[in-house]
This record gives sequence, structure tokens and C-alpha cells, in this order.
Amino acid sequence: MTPDDITLCLPRTWRRLPHLPHGVVVNARATLLPASGVPPEAVVRCATVDTDLHLWRADAVRELATALVDFEVEDDDTFDLLGEQVTYHRFAHRLGSADVLSDQWAWLNNNLGVTLTCSAARVDYPVYCDVFEAIAATVSIGPRAA
Repeated sequence: MTPDDITLCLPRTWRRLPHLPHGVVVNARATLLPASGVPPEAVVRCATVDTDLHLWRADAVRELATALVDFEVEDDDTFDLLGEQVTYHRFAHRLGSADVLSDQWAWLNNNLGVTLTCSAARVDYPVYCDVFEAIAATVSIGPRAA
């Protein structure tokens, strides 16, 4: 399993950013900037994980809490999404003066940990939350058919 085995569908009007840092598979943003001035964004990251899904995500949430300003988990769950076990967190944090909400889904497949984090300003979140869920529903982790 490699990062090349991760696929997803993004809205047509979103653009992928070039020159991604190590571990980032996709970074895409909406091309229309909402009035908040915060571009909605989707980021897919992957890493080798040598523990189980729940321990990996608990450690990651603790890391987010130390890295993000005013971090607060607003929702968390574990469920089946299209046959894969997924953990989900919705969390708030500040980015400059903006109050941001992020939805984060995480999968663990053959020691490849994959996260999809979709973020928008809190004021814009009601407009984008369904878009974020639609993106998450398209994530596929596995070898591509030849």
C-alpha cells in the first residue's frame, strides 16, 4: 500500500495546489473565496502507522491540541464508511482572527494511515459541511485496477 493507492473526488471548481510537502497527497482549495476570506480546503495526508486506528488517532488529536490555537473537539465518532472503519473528529481552532471548523476522517489500511481534513471558517461551515462529507465518501484506499 502506497500513497499512490489513495484516490478521491473533489468538486470541479476546487484546485489542487502543487509542490506538496512530504506526507501530503492532496491539498485542494475552493476557487471562490467566501466573504469570510478563509478558503475552504481539503488536505489528504498519509503516514506509516505501527499501532491501531484508535491509538493513532488519540495521539494525533493530542498533537493537534498542542499545535493549533484554541483547539477544541466538538464531535468524534467511529463508524463504517463504505466498508472501511473510519474515525471522525470535528474540531474548532483559530487561524489568525478566523474561527475555523475542520472535519477529519482517518483510515488505517495495511499500516498506511490516511487522513482527510476539510476546513472552513465557522461562518461558512454550514455551506460546506455537505461538500466535505461528499468528498469523504469518495476516498478509496487500495491498489488501483490495472
